[in-house]
Amino acid sequence: MNHKLMKLEKTDILFSKIKSLLEYARNQVVKTVNSAMVLTYFEIGKIIVEHEQKGNIKAEYGAKTLKKLSQQLTVEFGKGFSVDNLERMKKFYLIYSDRISATPLRKLDNKNSTFTVKTIEAQTHSFNLSWSHYLKLMRITDPKERHFYEIESIQNNWSLRELERQFDTSLYERIILSKDKKGVLSDNLKKYHSPQNPEDVIKDPYILEFLGLEESKKYSETDLEQAIIDKIEHFLLELGKGFAFIGRQQRFTFDEKHFFVDLVFYNRLLKCFVLIDLKIGDLKHQDLGQIQMYVNYYDRFVKNEEENPTIGIVLCKDKDNSLVEITLPENNSQIFASKYNLYLPTKEELQAQLADF
Repeated sequence: MNHKLMKLEKTDILFSKIKSLLEYARNQVVKTVNSAMVLTYFEIGKIIVEHEQKGNIKAEYGAKTLKKLSQQLTVEFGKGFSVDNLERMKKFYLIYSDRISATPLRKLDNKNSTFTVKTIEAQTHSFNLSWSHYLKLMRITDPKERHFYEIESIQNNWSLRELERQFDTSLYERIILSKDKKGVLSDNLKKYHSPQNPEDVIKDPYILEFLGLEESKKYSETDLEQAIIDKIEHFLLELGKGFAFIGRQQRFTFDEKHFFVDLVFYNRLLKCFVLIDLKIGDLKHQDLGQIQMYVNYYDRFVKNEEENPTIGIVLCKDKDNSLVEITLPENNSQIFASKYNLYLPTKEELQAQLADF
């Protein structure tokens, strides 16, 4: 490989690391403000719940109380304190009531019944997402699934829109299905949250509805590649944790022949290159042999000694799992074949597959 190209790739990796650090620092300021607001809503919900429980207030009287409280708060503080919002704060406290430590959060000044600011600041780490995120999360009824999306939103700095997309594309179910089906659910999710091995970051299928390609219309592998490049930020989010884009159609020469890797990434968590070969049809055994050759070349001539073995992924429209198993060695940990979908599968479709787990 051209030495100038190799230096450029390493510069891109350096840039990606520094960019991530700066974006993290900038986002911390916003998160601190959001956390304080969310914690305040949690406290409001707690006060209301404790008041109702202490007074053994019936539902009808409780509704009247919230209506009057809403009017008073709106006059004093403006919008944001409708009866519906106060109900949401109650629900927020009831769902996350075990989030705050046993140490009393609220320390009231007996003279003027105000909260100490230091106490609130000390607990803001308990909630690391915006109020809008938690409104979405509260609509997820399964506690394990809700917790999964909360952790992913925090670790990957998901916007509300991205959280909604990942939920709509059934990431939770896909991760379970992608991992070792003989494993335990909690173990599978733990692997995805803190990946240690290549298989921990691989999804099957990948959902690429954001590309805007219609299944009913013909498109080439070049069209698919260009669509991914045009939506590279979305694609990186779909790939998952730690991925940085290196380049497209990365050329290397072997035995006086030129070869081109469709997409090259680097995973900072696994410390290795990730090569992706795009196929718009059914997977063939030759496709697996081709990506194996690409991986071998990167392992021998591109990666540094301190870096881990290269990962190769054939991203295809369809595949025969039996063909994949018989083509790849039993101890394979570098070559993967994953399907891609250009539409959003229903949660029912994926949950039906989970029933066979």
